[in-house]
Amino acid sequence: MIKKNSYITIKTVLVTILFFVSIVRSHDNVPVPADKSQLNRWFDSNVRQLSARKASLEPSVATAEGGAKVVKVRADGSGDFKTINDAVKSIPVGNKNRVIVSIGPGNYTEKVKVVREKPFVTFYGDPNDMPTLVYDGTAAKYGTVNSATLIVESAYFSAVNLKVVNSAPRPDGKKKGAQAAALRIGGENASFYNCKFYGFQDTLCDDKGKHFFKDCYIEGTVDFIFGSGQSLYLNSELHVIPGDAVAFITAHARTKANEANGYVFVHCTVTGSGGTAYLGRAWFDHSRVVFAYSELSDAVKPEGWSNNQKPQNDNTVYFGEFNNKGPGSILDKRAGFTKKLSDADVKPFISLGYLQGSMWLLPPPKV
Repeated sequence: MIKKNSYITIKTVLVTILFFVSIVRSHDNVPVPADKSQLNRWFDSNVRQLSARKASLEPSVATAEGGAKVVKVRADGSGDFKTINDAVKSIPVGNKNRVIVSIGPGNYTEKVKVVREKPFVTFYGDPNDMPTLVYDGTAAKYGTVNSATLIVESAYFSAVNLKVVNSAPRPDGKKKGAQAAALRIGGENASFYNCKFYGFQDTLCDDKGKHFFKDCYIEGTVDFIFGSGQSLYLNSELHVIPGDAVAFITAHARTKANEANGYVFVHCTVTGSGGTAYLGRAWFDHSRVVFAYSELSDAVKPEGWSNNQKPQNDNTVYFGEFNNKGPGSILDKRAGFTKKLSDADVKPFISLGYLQGSMWLLPPPKV
């Protein structure tokens, strides 16, 4: 028999849990507004500061953020470290507190890897003089996914005000292994704010895990956003570098219909020209990509999407569009397997619920 006092205690705990679950769900379910001018207000309302969210965050996140510390990287030697790699090496394996690596202006010619055993790392640059991390790794030397200038395998990584460049030459279609990634993000629950990624083929390996990109810039030629990530891109520019006969913005690697992953672009812009770019190709047979409320330039081919020359993919891919605009958004000549999404169809993709963001996503820190 449960004593009365015990019953009251259990009931109180359950009510408290349900209360905070309702808070999480309420923020997760608020869709991104159709009016782009309201986007930052939506973000501020739904991705609130730590002080307003401690109880609803995952406990490990609340603990880590509460114990945050800053280390400084300055190329001129005036900080704690002169290189980003040295700063990362200083972070202990099994790290449980947020470490903000404040990176001073200038170029850092390094190939950086944040290993799985070092979660809760932030790279933070000055928004008025953004630092640049640059390296020239190629697939021929490292393999495609390991060619990246910045490789992140750890959970809860964040980057703010950072340029990441792969300076390898543009692939000419003849030299093998010329692909060269700027970023590979394979850790769970990562965020990127006001970051810029430069490369040609395979610029951004959005490898796996839940990822959030806001106010970012990504450029490339072929498959310049690729992988099996479950990612939401907001107010970001996807620039198709001209010069190739055919370009592919995305190559998603979803393999089964019940997988939750996919790339979602909301209030983004596709820039470039020439009508050479597909929004995505069916790298795998269940590839999933959605564009909503986005501005598509005439860089986009009228067909919009590629089945990767495999007609059987027509029945399994999920390539959706919703209320886009611009010359590249006209649906009249779209591939027959394009999904013209309804309000109900798009709703699951255009809120933080797609990433379970209320459990872990925080705004950029103030350093």
